[in-house]
Amino acid sequence: ALLLAVLLWAPWRALHGAPLTELSGDQDFQLFLQRNLEFTRKIRGDVAALQRVVCDTLQLCKEDELLLVRQELDIAQAPLEQCHRRTFQAETCFSQIRAGLRIYHGSLATIRALLPGHAGLVETLQLDMANLSSNIQQQMEDLGLATVTYPTGNQDPLPTFSSHFHHQVGGFFILANFQRFLETAYRALRHLTSL
Repeated sequence: ALLLAVLLWAPWRALHGAPLTELSGDQDFQLFLQRNLEFTRKIRGDVAALQRVVCDTLQLCKEDELLLVRQELDIAQAPLEQCHRRTFQAETCFSQIRAGLRIYHGSLATIRALLPGHAGLVETLQLDMANLSSNIQQQMEDLGLATVTYPTGNQDPLPTFSSHFHHQVGGFFILANFQRFLETAYRALRHLTSL
């Protein structure tokens, strides 16, 4: 029985640091991808729900009508260029997804302040984001990829707005940027399932 355990364990150890093409047939990795595609889809749905609330309650619905105001705002946009280049790198893409989730996790406090009646949805969203980030970190560790541990606590200052209207428009763009970020992250995870 011990020999069988060693034989079953050894191939998995050999996968650590293996090129991703070799991992594409790995069941644990495929399971991770499927589970987190679902998770990302759920988070996108929650962001869309908040976008509908912003549209219904604040009458902020169309991005092109708000572009002039946007120029006056300092809204962070998390980069994900490592996730859609032709030279796709899973390690850097995963790291960028985690860094972006951290940025948006913090900036959702702006949305909670804007929509106090929907604080429960914002908190659920933040919890899901934290779980997705930790799933990705765990998977990176399992694959022997380098991980960056971000300090807990919110290190990034929240954007400040000069008026209530700017706060509302800022919230609109935080959600719009986050939705685009999630779409790219989703495509990246889906791309990994097809390698």
